[in-house]
Amino acid sequence: MRSLSFLGLIILIGIASLGIAAAGEMCVPMGVITLEPPEGIEAKRAAVEFQHGRHFVLACGQCHHTWKGDEPVTGCMTSGCHDLKTLPRKENSKAIDKTKAHLYYKNAYHGKCIGCHKTMKQEISKMSATLADIDGKLPVTGPTGCIKCHPKE
Repeated sequence: MRSLSFLGLIILIGIASLGIAAAGEMCVPMGVITLEPPEGIEAKRAAVEFQHGRHFVLACGQCHHTWKGDEPVTGCMTSGCHDLKTLPRKENSKAIDKTKAHLYYKNAYHGKCIGCHKTMKQEISKMSATLADIDGKLPVTGPTGCIKCHPKE
């Protein structure tokens, strides 16, 4: 009887692990994701240690704007998203093409990350003014300066 229970437990664990393996393609990174420049680009600052788990309060689509929810998430620098390695210039000019500037990988990260953090800071600042009498902590926002994301090596 005991060996039958043990066998049942082993089968159950096996079935569960098959489900986990099948769902592995859609797994969500829980820890830190290191953000670095694309291949072939020399980094001018340290890589960013992005705390992915701290951003779970946001809807995935706020950052992964092309994700449909039923396929694996692709990275920001995937072909056709934010894959330009240099700032796009207007034809026969040194002027930046502002209509395509969001495709430059750096602008995508800096615009989305810093922009979101600045918006949060403004909202929290407004909340602190209206909730001054309440003894509670307001949420902390993310960094908006270079060194907070790119620490000196």
